Amino acid sequence: MKKSLFILSLGILLISFFSFKDFDFFSSMTKVDYIDGSKTLKFTTKLNTNHISQAVRIDPATAGFEAEVKKYVNNNVDVAVNGAPKTLTFTGSQVNGESVWVYYEVGNVSDISSLRIKNSILIGQFPKQVNIMNITYKGSLKTLNFQKGKESAEVTF
Repeated sequence: MKKSLFILSLGILLISFFSFKDFDFFSSMTKVDYIDGSKTLKFTTKLNTNHISQAVRIDPATAGFEAEVKKYVNNNVDVAVNGAPKTLTFTGSQVNGESVWVYYEVGNVSDISSLRIKNSILIGQFPKQVNIMNITYKGSLKTLNFQKGKESAEVTF
């Protein structure tokens, strides 16, 4: 009786342990706003601090972290407006606990009929990574999803 009670208790303990196992969620969120006055597309990306620090291989508390994030974003995000490739300008980043906020922009955008974006941020490091991008242009909101095998997408306005 004691042995079967022990085995039952051990089974319940193991089931409880595995059901509360911490699962990592791999995603980023980017907000893109068109600023009509300055003719600029402003990007704000929220990333998991541990994931981006693994990708750039540098501790977020060190001085070189922002420079590495800048290089990483420039290598993993491309933007074309109306078929013409545009240059990203990195404007900064901010580490805030479990999140890193990354800011960049594309200038000299007078009108958008199509927007093609490649966003492979963290997809190489984490195959289950999903990058969500909400784009607001002159009152219209479009949402793009990027994942392994679908790192590029296009929207029309």
